[in-house]
Amino acid sequence: MRLKVIRVHYAVMKGEFERVLQSRGMGKEDAELSARLLADTSLEGVYTHGAHRFPTLIDLIDRGRIDIHARAQRLSAHGSLERWDGMGGVGNLNAHRAMGRAIELARLHTVGVVALRNTNHWMRAGSYGIMAAEAGCIGLLWTNTIALMSPWGGVETKVGNNPLVVAIPSKEGIILVDMALSLFSYGKMETYARSGRALPVIGGWDEEGALTDDAGAILESRRPLPTGLWKGTSLAIVLDLMAAALSGGLTTYDLTQSKEERGVSQVFVAIDLASFDDRSEIERRISATLADLEATTPLEEGEAVRWPAQRRLAIREENLRLGIPTDEAIWKQILAL
Repeated sequence: MRLKVIRVHYAVMKGEFERVLQSRGMGKEDAELSARLLADTSLEGVYTHGAHRFPTLIDLIDRGRIDIHARAQRLSAHGSLERWDGMGGVGNLNAHRAMGRAIELARLHTVGVVALRNTNHWMRAGSYGIMAAEAGCIGLLWTNTIALMSPWGGVETKVGNNPLVVAIPSKEGIILVDMALSLFSYGKMETYARSGRALPVIGGWDEEGALTDDAGAILESRRPLPTGLWKGTSLAIVLDLMAAALSGGLTTYDLTQSKEERGVSQVFVAIDLASFDDRSEIERRISATLADLEATTPLEEGEAVRWPAQRRLAIREENLRLGIPTDEAIWKQILAL
């Protein structure tokens, strides 16, 4: 089956998100922010976590799994680190507030950390790294998830794919790494499975234990390859335990026992570069590094070597001009909500 992709203008997409969220009783201000974060995600080319994820968000709200009226609250302060409770609220609103507070703490202490528990899926993780970088900070953040990978050398699914984000401001643009610790995120595999396309490389095991590029088979087995093989699962495990320890929240093990990804633990770190008196030298070194990367001889003629997220603004501009590529079936689903 081949996906039919249409282009939807940004204002229309954002307006539909706001309409549906407000129809569920969300306040206008919260609905506008949540809708903007979601629409910006698709606008910048991360379609799996914008419009394509919106129906799932609404389903969780409709089933009472997410409290649209809840707001994250501070529980305790420990110097430059604060513990917050997401109160089971909307994930992207909680994450936006947590990173905003981490930036405020960084202004005071150079480093600000907010450890958030009892929250929900934050949609596009990179949105909050971009927030930090736009404020002149390095952003570092991660979340745990329900079990989505096998521990290296094992069969059962027991490890989260625990996405990790690093964002660094530079004169050339924001350097952004936004990655799940499975080789392909579940959202990406769902897109490949819907279209019937094979993954570009082997992405995991099927239910018989054979390595495969069939996204649908990997979704069935819940055994994707980790990024970096054994290194990926090791990193996923320590990120999970750090998030739970710092926030006082649930681990992947706890989440998996409940069989629903609710009440996840997240960490937001902001480091204020303005506090360093050699900031201009830092910027010079970043620029020199990016220029050196761009000068790399490409493996394939005509293909450029790029640094992380180099094309983000170009994709944003193109989609603002032409409309955002969207799966037509999902868009019809959104319009019918």
